[in-house]
Amino acid sequence: MRPTLGARFAVLRLRDFRIFAGGYATSMIGTQMAGVALAFAVLRSGGSPATLSYVLAARIVPMVAVLPFAGVLGDRFPRRLVMLWADVLRAGAQAAIAVLFFAGTPNLTVLLVLAALGGLGEAVFRPSFDGLVPQLVPEDRRHEANTLLGLVQSTASVAGPALAAALVVLTSPATVLLVDAVTYVPSILALLRLRVADPDPVARTSMPHEMRAGWRLFASLPWLWTITLQFTLFNLLLWAPYLVLGPVSADRWYGGAGAWGAITATYGAGAILGGLVVLGWKPARPLLVATAATILWAAPSAALAARAPLLVVCAGALLAGIVSAIFGTLWMTAIHQRVPAEAMSRVNSYVVFGSFSVGPIGLALAGPAASATSITTVLTAGVVWQLLSGLVLLTLPTIRGFRQKPEKATKPALTSA
Repeated sequence: MRPTLGARFAVLRLRDFRIFAGGYATSMIGTQMAGVALAFAVLRSGGSPATLSYVLAARIVPMVAVLPFAGVLGDRFPRRLVMLWADVLRAGAQAAIAVLFFAGTPNLTVLLVLAALGGLGEAVFRPSFDGLVPQLVPEDRRHEANTLLGLVQSTASVAGPALAAALVVLTSPATVLLVDAVTYVPSILALLRLRVADPDPVARTSMPHEMRAGWRLFASLPWLWTITLQFTLFNLLLWAPYLVLGPVSADRWYGGAGAWGAITATYGAGAILGGLVVLGWKPARPLLVATAATILWAAPSAALAARAPLLVVCAGALLAGIVSAIFGTLWMTAIHQRVPAEAMSRVNSYVVFGSFSVGPIGLALAGPAASATSITTVLTAGVVWQLLSGLVLLTLPTIRGFRQKPEKATKPALTSA
């Protein structure tokens, strides 16, 4: 029997999780606004699709470069403080980018450096984020916590692009970028208020030793590295081209920023629906369900490749959003169940590192590849890859045999008030 709606949201009764989720929600709305604003800031300042590729790639490169190191930081130092300083860096970089566009056409080198600093902040933030959640909630509430954080991201994916598109039309992309910088402030304040136990410094060894230990644990879990490998090529062949060529397609074929805002907002709406579907639903074979769902992530790229009507593209984005939420919740809950808490940030850093390691190449090449061939050709290649890779993974015993682990209720460790 599925739990009642009130029981599904009972995790919000936990003080620290409630505070954390509120601050995270505000920063996520700003981040989703910035995605639309940055694309059209570059395009409206005279930048080409290739220029947009370079700017997006510049943000991802430092993420790939420092993620394993960032994972050690998250396991060695208080995760909330690591995330706090990462938010400060991201806010400063985004504010500086906004100032550049307010001043006119920015110098590309300076823009790339600032984008890289923002990516560095994201790289430091993410492993600690993944490791902090199990510290805030007991084991039997982690599925609900992951689902609710997914709903936060999904809601931001709806509200952020819609608000950004309106502000781009009424004001300017630079204004939206500045708003994003301000939205990190509530997240910083929330992190300052958390009361969680710090890692035990006595048990720590050298940072290279901890990185190697994290890698050995990651490599010992076939289900973990197999899906990570799939997402490495997913980001290279499907998602990176979609992020670059989606705004370009919207600008050329569907009327501009409003169309891209509608597509991304619809994706977010689908993710909200998917989050509501998976909230309280714990399938016996979670990775089998999650992997099957990822095949449909290619739907909006397929619609854009076919130059389908905007309504069809939005329907594809809605479907992709639904499956993204289902996958995200089941995937993170599996990690939280099977990876030791003291190694959570390090292992997750390798997951994110693997997933995004060749993403910058995809972002950098998507625009030039589309210019050399066509938008349709590049997007179609990604759709074919996602279909074939998903079908192959569904045949693997490590995916098919992964079972939901029984959960035990435990009290999360808190410091004194």
